[in-house]
Amino acid sequence: MKVVSLLTLFFVSICAVAEPIHLIPQPVALTEKPGKFTIDAGTHLQTNDPSLQPAAAWFSTQVGTPLPQGKGGKTQIILEVGTMKDRNLLGKEGYVLTITPSTVRIKANEAAGVFYGLQTLLQLTPPETTAASKGPIPIPCAEITDYPRFGWRGLMLDVSRHFFTKQEVERYIDEMVRYKYNTLHLHLSDDQGWRLEIKSLPMLTQKGAWRVARTGARWGEALPALAGEPATEGGFYTQDDMREIIQYAKQRFVTILPEIDIPAHSLAMIASYPNLSCTQLPYPVNAGFRNPTRDDNALCIGNDTVFEVLDKVFTELAALFPSEYIHIGGDEAYKGFWASCPKCKRRMTEEHLNNVDELQSYFVKRMEKMLKSKGKKLIGWDEILEGGLAPEATVMSWRGMKGGITAARMNHQVVMTPWDFCYLDLYQGESAAEPPTYGICRLKDCYTYDPVPDSVEEKYILGGQGNLWTESVPTFRQVEYMTWPRALALAEVYWSPRSARSWDGFTSRMEHEFQRLDASNIKYARSAYNVIFTPKKADRDFTVSMSTEVSGLDIYYTFDNTNPDPYYPKYDGTPLKFPLGATQLNVITYRNGHPIGAQVNIKKDELAKRLDQGRHVY
Repeated sequence: MKVVSLLTLFFVSICAVAEPIHLIPQPVALTEKPGKFTIDAGTHLQTNDPSLQPAAAWFSTQVGTPLPQGKGGKTQIILEVGTMKDRNLLGKEGYVLTITPSTVRIKANEAAGVFYGLQTLLQLTPPETTAASKGPIPIPCAEITDYPRFGWRGLMLDVSRHFFTKQEVERYIDEMVRYKYNTLHLHLSDDQGWRLEIKSLPMLTQKGAWRVARTGARWGEALPALAGEPATEGGFYTQDDMREIIQYAKQRFVTILPEIDIPAHSLAMIASYPNLSCTQLPYPVNAGFRNPTRDDNALCIGNDTVFEVLDKVFTELAALFPSEYIHIGGDEAYKGFWASCPKCKRRMTEEHLNNVDELQSYFVKRMEKMLKSKGKKLIGWDEILEGGLAPEATVMSWRGMKGGITAARMNHQVVMTPWDFCYLDLYQGESAAEPPTYGICRLKDCYTYDPVPDSVEEKYILGGQGNLWTESVPTFRQVEYMTWPRALALAEVYWSPRSARSWDGFTSRMEHEFQRLDASNIKYARSAYNVIFTPKKADRDFTVSMSTEVSGLDIYYTFDNTNPDPYYPKYDGTPLKFPLGATQLNVITYRNGHPIGAQVNIKKDELAKRLDQGRHVY
């Protein structure tokens, strides 16, 4: 009887401390099993194919314990590729992960699947596990079958508006593969900088990669260059740098998609070679946005030299990047200079084009032929639909989902990246508590959108990506802050079955993952814990309601300019009116008696401004 009681207490205590498994993205099928596997000095790592050696070596560096390779050891991690009985289901990136007390086995059709299985295995380790970890690492036993919903799971990093070093780009790759992303779209050129060495056009980096330094300037706020002021801010990747980035990414099963933004957003190219614009005026590369109605930032489509220069650019890009696609931008082209340019008018007459929209379409179609001759496919922002879509172009839909729907109905492939769900440069919470930017794209917006509209066939949707433009992102720490956790939400959208998604389940797993990000010194935003204000007209004044994205938080508030805490009024869901004379509302969120969100102080006048404004203006 005593033995039974002790055993009962033992199992009760085990159950009491056992935590549920937290994974992002959520796998297709997960069965938790009793027991645990322990990684320690006695664990051996074996593979059945040479293609798995890089992944095996990489995994050893992540757990802080060099794992001997080959058979033997008291416990084993076995990595296997080969034809699986459910090969078609698992595809190129799926895997089966089986964990017992003595063995971890990851089986896949191809090495990429094993690599993603290892990412899942790492997430099963304690959150504090890093490359510097010491001592045994316990992993709960489980059976997992997993494969992605979409083949294109990407993030875009704008390295033009602010330059990020080779080492920072590689760190970004390391962070994104944790969550099974497989595409890094690099925005390599824009008005604010040209970032890739083109050996046949040296001025692109000698001049186009540099601008005068301006701290904290964004959008059109940057002061123009002063007379004689040197251009010292910027940088570029040599082709050797880019080869190293490409190889680094390849070892982690990430494709680098290069973008050269044309025909507009081309000021850095025009500053380097002024004869490429309609005006042919000398323009400097500047820290802020240009006014395209005043400053010509578009290439002259009537100028044959433009196509000669672009042929040189894309010849070198095609030789450098293994990606089957090259992104040509194609967005936000101001067409006013084309309409008045004699060369562009002549081109329109010769090609029987009716308007400047058709002139841009002519340009895109010519780019498609150029890229096709170099073995590459063209992809561009949804403006490439205007005037007629190039025959084999792939569309990246950013101005909502309409462009993607139109392209898919024309039987073109689409990458969905609508700005109000996927733009990581937008505000992610109340603007009063965030670094200045524009718009709004909350964590919940990212998580609850679906890349496949009801009106199109899923086979035309390659997948999607989150886009981080960096006009307001000057440092890599801010890159991380704007990326995470919204990219956690998008990772689940692009990988997991739609039916597996649950907002409350995701936020619970996200909070567990925050511990892992902390251990890795990755900066992330906690904006989802902050209050959301919703003003509404009432009589001659207005009321304000308050809510939070994350469920189960308490909101405390004051109108008297003091800092709220749990001894102040708790919001009960009833819309509030500002008391007579009050000009500011101060709020903070708590959970279980402890502050969890930032204190947000907002003026009455600011809330009043929002009454007639849309969701993207603050």
